[in-house]
Amino acid sequence: MSAARPPEGARTAGPPPPPHDRVAVSVRLDCPPAIAFEVFTERIDDWWRHGLKFRVGGRGTSVLHLEPRLGGRMFERLSADGGEGTPHVVQTGTVVAWDPPHALEIEWRGRALGPHERTVIGVRFEPRGAGTLVTLEHRGFASLPPDHPVRHGEPPARFLARQAMWWSDQMASLRGLAAGENAP
Repeated sequence: MSAARPPEGARTAGPPPPPHDRVAVSVRLDCPPAIAFEVFTERIDDWWRHGLKFRVGGRGTSVLHLEPRLGGRMFERLSADGGEGTPHVVQTGTVVAWDPPHALEIEWRGRALGPHERTVIGVRFEPRGAGTLVTLEHRGFASLPPDHPVRHGEPPARFLARQAMWWSDQMASLRGLAAGENAP
């Protein structure tokens, strides 16, 4: 069972988010929402960038997984000893809303967050002509202390601008993979 989706055009109840709480990025994909959702979720390891900036495994070999269901894990499987030995698994999120092909939400627990600290990544897939507008919103930063390590000592506006660029890099990679999926 998935979390209910508000009716088209409805606004969610409650107060607006606090200042400096969220970033949002959008990308248009030249495929229908069902394919965009599938590429985002089932091919996450193919579009999620590699390297220290993007993965727990950094420069090492890792595979990112998203279990396609409510309560599913988002985790990275890291190779041990250059591919030998038992792999190490690091969970970075839990699916808290699952509504294919319209939306999903992941409670995100990046490597710099403590056990009680979380942010939320919400992703919407909206038809736009023959394509899909994918909008990703990462929220919950206002709940983190100003001196939290994830902020790297930056003032809130600069920190959010850096987060927006990070997600823009990811969404550009998603667009590239989706374009390859639709190539003749």
